[in-house]
Amino acid sequence: MWELYAMWAWLGVFLASSFEVNPGGPSATVLAMAATFSAIGAGAVGCWAGGIVADRIGRTVLTIVAMTISGVCALTIGFFHGVEPWLVWALAIIWGASVVADSPQFSASVSELSDPDLIGTMLTIQTSVGFLITVVTIHLTPMIVDIVGWRFAFAYLAMGPAAGIYAMMKLRGRPEAIRLANGNR
Repeated sequence: MWELYAMWAWLGVFLASSFEVNPGGPSATVLAMAATFSAIGAGAVGCWAGGIVADRIGRTVLTIVAMTISGVCALTIGFFHGVEPWLVWALAIIWGASVVADSPQFSASVSELSDPDLIGTMLTIQTSVGFLITVVTIHLTPMIVDIVGWRFAFAYLAMGPAAGIYAMMKLRGRPEAIRLANGNR
């Protein structure tokens, strides 16, 4: 969740600022609202498609791919500030679909790997820690914007996917990973 809620919280503000620089047609505000809605809404498709793909190719593979895409989006979207709105919008949709595609897989993995008597507790811990770290990123993003502008405002969010990729690669190599997705690591 390191980057998820910060992306959701600040994407609309970023898009509004970007579209004010380069409106590309209708009012920047209306365009930003539509782009934000579609980008966050793309997460539903990302979760659904991610679940289907994870059951076929494996949870660790899907989460690594989704976090790679999300991390690249976090690193690059700031450089699209003020360019043609359709380009920024397209990247926002890709980020919106990928930023949340891994979340259900983490919960499923916790359920599949935890002692059956502790599944509820482990899911509660996972969710609580996830929400706790979002407090940091949601509050840090506007401070970064004030210091470096939008170009680099989201780049630090890529640290979350980088750590997640590393963790999932380690999990993939562990013997208990065979319990994931009916043997699809």
